[in-house]
Amino acid sequence: MDIVVTGANGFLGRHVAHALQAAGHHVLPITKQTSPSARSEMLRRADFVFHLAGVNRPDDPAEFTVGNVDLTELIATELLSYNPVPVVFASSTQALAANPYGESKRAAEDVLVVYGERAETRVHLYRLPNLFGKWGRPFYNSAVTTFCHQIARGEAVTVSDSERVLTLAHVDTVVTSFLEALREDIGLYPSVEAHDVRLIDVVRTLEAFEAMRQARGVPDLADAFTKQLYSTYTSYLPRERIVTPLTMHRDARGSFTEFLKTPDRGQVSINVARPGITKGEHWHDTKHEQFLVVSGEGVIRLRPVGKEEVMTFHVSGETLEVVDIPAGYVHNIENVGTTDLVTVMWVNEPFDPSRPDTFAATVDGQEVMEGGEAR
Repeated sequence: MDIVVTGANGFLGRHVAHALQAAGHHVLPITKQTSPSARSEMLRRADFVFHLAGVNRPDDPAEFTVGNVDLTELIATELLSYNPVPVVFASSTQALAANPYGESKRAAEDVLVVYGERAETRVHLYRLPNLFGKWGRPFYNSAVTTFCHQIARGEAVTVSDSERVLTLAHVDTVVTSFLEALREDIGLYPSVEAHDVRLIDVVRTLEAFEAMRQARGVPDLADAFTKQLYSTYTSYLPRERIVTPLTMHRDARGSFTEFLKTPDRGQVSINVARPGITKGEHWHDTKHEQFLVVSGEGVIRLRPVGKEEVMTFHVSGETLEVVDIPAGYVHNIENVGTTDLVTVMWVNEPFDPSRPDTFAATVDGQEVMEGGEAR
């Protein structure tokens, strides 16, 4: 389909245009730079219109009428005259408020309701709350975007009213609903999933993300809103923080580096063993591990504590396989190749120096019941 997107280079417009292109549609972008003749040509070609352009923070309140009402009347008149196609309009929850912005949005809605009746076509008016997500403009019209920008750069955040509640919707949620409206009639006033959140709680959550990121942690992302907020936060990291140096514990045998830690899903580490080196030779009381060799050739050996039978598994970066290391099994990993053996290691609980749960033993010998960290 040929689909017009007004405000195509704005926050919401960029997301909608990207989603439409990914779905195989041809986007006809209308922006402030589009000439009247080009705009008219695109409107006449369109199979569908997403009218997302508007004014929300003008220097002169009179611009609300020009940017929100007059533009909508122009688009509706053009479509009604030559090409009466369905329209999705990005209105605002402010449309019912007694302020210049809200009144202009409500007036634009009224224009499109009349257009839909006269054109006998679908019109969908989305009264959107505060949106957040990637590609926003800090210090413009999104508090979440501004907070993400500041916290990611170590800047101080000021919240003047700690009890203020924002109604937030993630931009991808809105785009998903828009695509649904493209396919079917979802009513005059469709709703999108939104969350009522205190402003101070948003800031605290973002600060917790930053603290956890510095500790190489991963937050609990089971909650959909938290997951959306975390993805939004990391999208505002400055260039100099895209790369994070890790502490590599090196010795003659190779190295051991902690990658990610979580309080409830364990941690991931990277183990490097030089040719001919054997690492491990211990067992765990409650820890369960999984080893994935991604480069080199090795042998992983397991022996149940108190037993003599040894299980041997040949592993290689050429064939990716996960080897489980159950609790109560003495284990080691030997580099039998000519290059470094690189292994991704997951364990079901982060390492705790006060309770290392690591007992020295050899796969081909006897257990030694004494604790200590072993890498």
